[in-house]
Amino acid sequence: MFLRSRAVLGTALALLLAFAGAARPASDAAPRVQPNDNRRPAGVLADGVLTLELEVRSGEWFPEAEDGASVTAPFLAEVGRAPQVPAPLIRVPVGTVIDVSVRNMLADSTVTVRGLFARPAAAGDSLVVPPGERRSLRFAATSPGTYMYGAWAGRDTTGEKEQMTGAFVIDSAGARTDDRIFVMNIWGERRGEREYRNALAINGKSFPFTEPIRLTVGDSVRWRWVNGTRRNHPMHLHGFFFRIDSKGTLLADTVYAPEERRQAVTEDIRFGQTMSIAWSPAEPGNWLFHCHIAFHAIPEEARFDHSFHGEHVASHMAGLVLGIQVQPPPGWQPPPRPDPRRVRLLVTELDRAADSTRRVGVAIETDAAAPVARSPGPPLVVTQGQPTDVVVVNGLDEATAIHWHGLELESRSDGVAGWSGIGGAVTPPVAPGDSFVARLTLRRAGTFIYHTHLHDVSQLTAGLYGPIVVLPPGEDLDPASDLLYTAGWLSPRGPIVVNGDSTAPALRLAAGRRYRLRMVNIGPAARLRFSVERDSADYLPWRPIAKDGANLPAAQAIDGPGTEILEVGETLDVGFTAAPGDYRLTVRAPNGRRLWFHQALVVR
Repeated sequence: MFLRSRAVLGTALALLLAFAGAARPASDAAPRVQPNDNRRPAGVLADGVLTLELEVRSGEWFPEAEDGASVTAPFLAEVGRAPQVPAPLIRVPVGTVIDVSVRNMLADSTVTVRGLFARPAAAGDSLVVPPGERRSLRFAATSPGTYMYGAWAGRDTTGEKEQMTGAFVIDSAGARTDDRIFVMNIWGERRGEREYRNALAINGKSFPFTEPIRLTVGDSVRWRWVNGTRRNHPMHLHGFFFRIDSKGTLLADTVYAPEERRQAVTEDIRFGQTMSIAWSPAEPGNWLFHCHIAFHAIPEEARFDHSFHGEHVASHMAGLVLGIQVQPPPGWQPPPRPDPRRVRLLVTELDRAADSTRRVGVAIETDAAAPVARSPGPPLVVTQGQPTDVVVVNGLDEATAIHWHGLELESRSDGVAGWSGIGGAVTPPVAPGDSFVARLTLRRAGTFIYHTHLHDVSQLTAGLYGPIVVLPPGEDLDPASDLLYTAGWLSPRGPIVVNGDSTAPALRLAAGRRYRLRMVNIGPAARLRFSVERDSADYLPWRPIAKDGANLPAAQAIDGPGTEILEVGETLDVGFTAAPGDYRLTVRAPNGRRLWFHQALVVR
C-alpha cells in the first residue's frame, strides 16, 4: 500500500545509529567548513572509474550567519579541499566503478563509514578507520537511484552527530543531471540537564540562511532529497502539489512507474531515506518547503543562535526550511475571481481548561445563525471551483496568521506572516483586533487543513486548527456518511486528542452503506496510527481514496487492512462498507501501544 514504505529501515540503520558520536579535534586550528550545495560531484571520473579520496578532520561550521555562532566537530572533505556539510556529493553514471579511500585525521576517535557499497543490498556494510589511518574499497555503481552515505566518529551518544552524511546518486544511462539535490543534517549536544543545542541544516545552512530557491511560473522542478539525520521529517510544500517519483532507503531505491506516481503536499522521509519529486509552480510569489514537525522549524527549538525572534518569517521560522521565490512570466495576470463567496473565521481566546491549559476558539460564520466558537475549530466546508474569501478576524491579544494547508491559491493568501506575497507586498501578521482577507481558489475537491502559522506551538496546541472539506459542485457534506477525525495536541506537552477529545459517543452505522472517512494529523509533532478495529489483531477493510486531497492512482486505491500511519501535516481519505458487527475507531502511537482516542462503531 502507498504508505507502507514507512516501515523501520531495519538492522542496518539501527547499527548506523550506534556510531553517532562526537570526537575531539586533532588540532585547535580547525579549517572553516563550507556549505555544500550539491552541484559539484566529488572525485575524478575517467574511463568509467571514479577515484575519490576523502578524509575526516576537524572543522568549524557556521550553520547560520557566516559571522554567527559556530560548532567545531569532525567533518568529511575531499583531500585538498575544505570540509563540507553535507558530505561531498558522490554522483556517477550507472556502471561506474568507484575507487574510494577514507583517511581518519582525528587523533583519538575511530571513524565508521557506511553507505559506500553496491545497491541494491540485503544489508549494509561498513568501513572502520582507526585514528591516523587510511582505508580503501572498490565497488560498482550498478543500480540507479538516490542514496545516503556518511561517517560517524566515536561512540558518544549524548547528542546527534549527523554532520558527516551526504548524497550518493547513481544516474541511469542518458539521464538528465540538472536536478537539485538537498541533504538534511543535524548536529546537536546536551548542555546541562535541560538544554539541548542543535543545528538543523539543508545543504549546510539553517533558515533563514538556507539557499533561496528562485523559479518562474511554469518551470519544471526536479528535486532529490536525502535525510541524513536520525529524525524523521514530513516535508511540506506550500501552494502546490508535488509528484513522488521514487522513495529509497540506505539499501535500495524504488523508482515508481508513471501509473504509480502519486501527488502530495506533505511526504515523510525517515532516517536514511531518500525521495525524488517533481513539481511546477503555477502561481508567482513567495512560498515555503519545510519540515512540518514544528520543533524542526521554529526558532525556540531549531535555531542555533537564539538571539533574535519576531513576527517576520526570518524570525519566527528556523531550521529545515527553504524559501521559494517564483517570478511571474512576462504579461502574467491573475485569473478572475467572479462573485466570491464570503466567510468569516473568528479567532478568540476561550476560558482556560480546568488544568489551566490555554484554549483558542474558532467560529466560522456564513449566512446561517451566529456560530459558537469551538476548540479545535470546526470544519470549513467550501465548494470546488467557487472563489471564497475568508475574513480572518483576530480576537486574541497577540498576532496570528492562518495557513490554508494543501490549497492551491495565490501567494499573499497563503498565510505566512512577513513572507507570503509578491515582491515587497507580503502578508502582515493579523494584529489583535484586526482582520485579513484570504482569497481561496478551490481547484480540487478533497480534505485539507487550516492552522496557525505564527506562534505555532502555543496557538496550535491551544486549538487553532481545523479541517477543510472541499466538495464537488452540487454536493453537501453529509455528517451521517462523511466522517471527520482531526488529531492534534491538547497542550504544548500533549496529550493527543481527536476532534478535541480522547473518546466520543458510540456511532451507529448502517450495514452495507458506503462511508467516507477523512483523517487529519495536525499536531506539532508525532506520527499517529488511525485504525478501524474488529479486535486487537484484525481490521475492517477499507480502500484509500486520496492523500492530502489528491486522488490516489488506481494501483494504490485498493482494498486493504483498515490501518494507516499519518505523519504531521498529512490527510487521508478512505472508503469502507461494513458488515454487521461491533468495531472501534482508534488513534494510537505508531507501534500501537499508546491509545490516544477511541470510538465504538456499531454496525447493524
